[in-house]
Amino acid sequence: MRILVIEDEQKLTEYLRQGLTESGYTVDMAFNGIDGKHLSIEGDYDLVLLDVMLPGIDGYGVLNALRKVKTVPVLMLTARDKVEDRVRGLQEGADDYLIKPFAFSELLARVQALLRRGVSSTAGQSTVMQLGDLEIDLLKRKAFRSNNRLDLSAKEFALLALLMQRQGAILSRTLIAEQVWDMNFDSDTNVVEVAVRRLRAKIDEPYAVKLLHTVRGMGYVLELRP
Repeated sequence: MRILVIEDEQKLTEYLRQGLTESGYTVDMAFNGIDGKHLSIEGDYDLVLLDVMLPGIDGYGVLNALRKVKTVPVLMLTARDKVEDRVRGLQEGADDYLIKPFAFSELLARVQALLRRGVSSTAGQSTVMQLGDLEIDLLKRKAFRSNNRLDLSAKEFALLALLMQRQGAILSRTLIAEQVWDMNFDSDTNVVEVAVRRLRAKIDEPYAVKLLHTVRGMGYVLELRP
């Protein structure tokens, strides 16, 4: 599997390259946001390690550009430890967030979990699911409505996949936070609401038949209603 490391601290980048290579991964490196943006979009990677503070374009800029075209898992690295910084990264499409300094063993565990999640989510089941004119391919990580390709971020795709896998069931914000973000739900954050709103704008608003519904005080459900 190939991993792209976008990090301007060359000692840290070499440390990550050596550790990940010894763990069996092929590693490419970029030392600024401009090169990182180009490589992440043009290259074929299974995972991107992305620093927030980068010269040229910061990590959020790289992430925004990447999420317009790809759903590759992204693990953000940052020295910022404020909750709002972590929430911002998750809201903008990061799959996980690791604060510097960190132990390599923890980073490796998170890398393995993200890569394993992509494989296990399709194991033992059909990779294509449908609800009305909405279709999602879990293996190819593509979604369509009325044969129109939906431009979804990695988190939006993960959220849609969860809803499709449990269509007809009401999913609480707590469950969604745990399943999609691997985080304990914090009632002071609106990361789930923001993700649902963005997903709804893409899968429902352009169409007459609405599929994603809010159940007041309980959560969200994906289903066809008469």
